[in-house]
Amino acid sequence: MSLLQKVGVSAENLEPGDGGKYIGKPISRVDGRAKVTGNAKYAAEFNMGTGILHGYVISSPIAKGKITAVNTRQALSQKGVLTVFTHLNVPGLAWFDRSYRDQDAPPGGSPFRPLQSDEILFSQQPIALVVAETFELARYAATLVHFEYEVKEELSVGLEQNLDKAKKPEKHRFPVPKPRGDAEKALKDSAITVEEDYYHGYEHHNPMEMFASTVIYGDDDRLTIYDKTQGVLNSQSYIKSVFGLSDDKARVISPFMGGGFGSGLRPQYQLYMAVLASLELKRSVKVVLTRQQMFSFGHRPATLQKISLGASADGKLQAIINQCVSETSTFEEYTENIVNWSGQMYQCDNVTLDHQLVPLDLFTPLDMRAPGGVTGMYALEIAIDEMAVKAGIDPLEFRLMNYAEKDQNLDKPFSSKELRECYRQGAERFGWSKRNPKAGATVEGNNLVGWGVATGCWEANQMPSRAKAMLSADGKLTVGCATADIGTGTYTVMTQIAAEVLGVAMEDVLFKLGDSVLPMSPLQGGSWTMASVGSAVKLVCDDLKTKLFKLSKKLENSPFSDVNEEDVSFSDSRIQLKADTQKYLTFSEVLQKSEMNYLEADTTSLPNMLEQNKYSRFTHSAVFVEVKVDKDLGTVHVTRVVDAVAAGRIINTKTSRSQILGGVVWGISMALHEDTVMDNNFGRFMNHNLAEYHVPVNADIKDIDVIFVEEHDDIVNPLGVKGLGEIGIVGVAAAVSNAIYHATGKRLRNLPMQLDQLL
Repeated sequence: MSLLQKVGVSAENLEPGDGGKYIGKPISRVDGRAKVTGNAKYAAEFNMGTGILHGYVISSPIAKGKITAVNTRQALSQKGVLTVFTHLNVPGLAWFDRSYRDQDAPPGGSPFRPLQSDEILFSQQPIALVVAETFELARYAATLVHFEYEVKEELSVGLEQNLDKAKKPEKHRFPVPKPRGDAEKALKDSAITVEEDYYHGYEHHNPMEMFASTVIYGDDDRLTIYDKTQGVLNSQSYIKSVFGLSDDKARVISPFMGGGFGSGLRPQYQLYMAVLASLELKRSVKVVLTRQQMFSFGHRPATLQKISLGASADGKLQAIINQCVSETSTFEEYTENIVNWSGQMYQCDNVTLDHQLVPLDLFTPLDMRAPGGVTGMYALEIAIDEMAVKAGIDPLEFRLMNYAEKDQNLDKPFSSKELRECYRQGAERFGWSKRNPKAGATVEGNNLVGWGVATGCWEANQMPSRAKAMLSADGKLTVGCATADIGTGTYTVMTQIAAEVLGVAMEDVLFKLGDSVLPMSPLQGGSWTMASVGSAVKLVCDDLKTKLFKLSKKLENSPFSDVNEEDVSFSDSRIQLKADTQKYLTFSEVLQKSEMNYLEADTTSLPNMLEQNKYSRFTHSAVFVEVKVDKDLGTVHVTRVVDAVAAGRIINTKTSRSQILGGVVWGISMALHEDTVMDNNFGRFMNHNLAEYHVPVNADIKDIDVIFVEEHDDIVNPLGVKGLGEIGIVGVAAAVSNAIYHATGKRLRNLPMQLDQLL
């Protein structure tokens, strides 16, 4: 039995009374048993017999300079050490930047090329790979490799210290809308104004599973690569381009991933190292990064926003200006959709937005859960709260007064927008009507109690995707797509869709993913997997139904010989007449009588851009937060959260709720805990471990209530779904800040919000 076959579903996962209908039900994860029993294997756990070599990466201790000398003699003298790869002995590889540019690479700049130069661009840059017979030996030998450096004194690693270097990006992934109206004049003419700075520093993804690549070397230089990645096709394309390999020489597999959150969207350097070593040594090689090395690549960029709002005396927004500066590396231009939200979320006719970059001597930032959205919305939603307070209007009422009925950035209507209902249901569940409007007025014992609200928003996109399905004569259905499951529940929801659409039991469905031999899919990111891959699964199962019905019509004495497909239904693994359900054929009967062992379909799902481009497509939420702040110590505890989300059709209420819960926890973490601290003298993140990079623990998380607001949308994709991976985190940090203000009367605008700011 293969690994993927072990990821099955048993009847115990099904809710009582499901009746074969699965969409919208709280079904447990079909891969859950494999994970809790240890049958689920991750990238570093594939050994494939004895003889596998181990690589250990050596990281640069300096942040900027040049390697002037390398001495590997002592390391190579150790028995069992095969080689040490450095920039001096790596063979000539691809020359052009495009060969190193993956699907998620920024459009501007030159991608980093490991071991291709003596130049040091950032601290912890990989500068060598020691390959030995055991991991322990490779790690020890790495301490015996000696480098000499020429250190460049001018080091730029702090955003706020280098604002004078800010410049507009040459290529922006998310073009900033042109100004509308005259925001500067409208701001001057406004009766009420808010003009403040909002800052958050560097943040790192830090999934539990470290990045690893296991390369199994086969006959004729064929490589089977087990990689930690959010896109096997992206990893495959990258190594094909860099090493000049064909599809059949490089297969990438990633059936399970111990968390990604965006960190696996780009191929990380351990993949390059492992493939390099395997091809050169003609052996199987495994490379695993350390926890400290997990801080050596992408992160959420440090960002400073200056937001200026103007409103009339009765609280109507007259002007919005958002001037944003974020960091990028010196070799790539990384941009995010940070400021555009300020021009879209609220009705305002005078808006000016600007986004500039500061190149720093760090690795390029990387998409991190809700990139740009969580950053832009936290600043905007605190500023909106400040404006409501100045206007003397309830913060929820202020948002409703300035509700945007259309997307003014694009001058388009929304495909659907149930944000008003999110506000209503969330406020009712939270008890918002009982809120005392006076800051600092609610006290429980030694705690000041505060209530805050914020809005969340994220894109609802669909990407091209393909799926293949095979129905065998024994009634078993196998569906495959090269997508990923980074913990979001992809295995489960795709199994649900396939079972529902074709009309078979879930335990008869096997969904395969995470293999580059499977049909095309986009990267798993951007909250578009359900919309993209789910649509492909639906369409391929619809195609199977049509093929199955055509076969059934040709059978001798077929009950369907003179009816159309619209006259039959597919359920319980059979085709039956709608008018007379006693007239039916099982799927197995159709195939067996047709003398076929299986029936296949292969379908590509493409977004209907002609229709979709007429609309602005987003998921929305309303986040309500209660905090308790100790009057003496300034400690903040988030005691209640209600998050009301409008995300179209919900396929699985259990996994969907889990997505929102995880996002809310991370939002609390962003608000109160997470901060990667930079040593500006050495250019290195100091708290590069899970002991000092603070994240919430169980004691930090209390009651979280998730509401899914009913929303119908037949524009966004054939399933009518909107992504949930990102929306859960958006708005949470702002709601926490707003609640702290309501509790204490102190406005905190910088993340994380720590107790010294309240003392």
